[in-house]
Amino acid sequence: MDRLLITGAAGTIGAVLREGLRGVAPTLRLMDLEPQAAGAGEEVVTGDVRSLEDARRAVAGCDAVVHLAAIADDAPFEPILDVNIRGTHNVFEAARLEGCRRLVFASSNHVIGFHPVGETLTPEAPLRPDSYYGVSKAFGEALGRLYHDKHGLQVACLRIGTFAAEPLTQRHLSTWLSHRDAVQLVRRCLEAPSLGFLIVYGTSGNRRSWWRSPGWEAIGYRPQDDAETFADRVARTSPDYRFQGGESSG
Repeated sequence: MDRLLITGAAGTIGAVLREGLRGVAPTLRLMDLEPQAAGAGEEVVTGDVRSLEDARRAVAGCDAVVHLAAIADDAPFEPILDVNIRGTHNVFEAARLEGCRRLVFASSNHVIGFHPVGETLTPEAPLRPDSYYGVSKAFGEALGRLYHDKHGLQVACLRIGTFAAEPLTQRHLSTWLSHRDAVQLVRRCLEAPSLGFLIVYGTSGNRRSWWRSPGWEAIGYRPQDDAETFADRVARTSPDYRFQGGESSG
């Protein structure tokens, strides 16, 4: 791989991956709405995924894309439609038009957020999005399936749980994804010899997890962290949520 693109590179996850993925490719290209300073081995593209022209300009010459750019919380339908749905389509279409063969899509646990707490889910569980945000990520997964089947794009959809330096709530003991595990997971998706189309949950190796991902073994992902390490620091209160998506669900 000669050139890797990260969209939404100035965001919370993007900033961690920017550092953690150094060396995966000789050139790391960073796309975001906000101008950024390029470091050694980096290129910066200031652009908007809502524009197919901007997306094509960012993807051109890249071997793989990590697509993070999105409204990261629930919002009214129109902005979700514009950024998370149309923007995601533009990035997939840009990859197809520019001959980029691999895309890692930041999906979310909110695609299954209305499953009740207590169920153990695999990626084959029925979709039960808990918000317009969750619906937009379900759309991205479906789009990834289409672009794999129709155009041969290799796609990994990562249903990210709670990305944080450490778990802060009782729910996080089931959903946490540490920074270093996030870097490892994305890196495994980028470097797997044969990716095909894959949906996995993006979490650390939490013993209280509600989710199972057989696809982890296929790409060689072995999480290093477990939220249980922090269990004594998390307030022991009765959960005020019934659904896996948390307090915002229901």
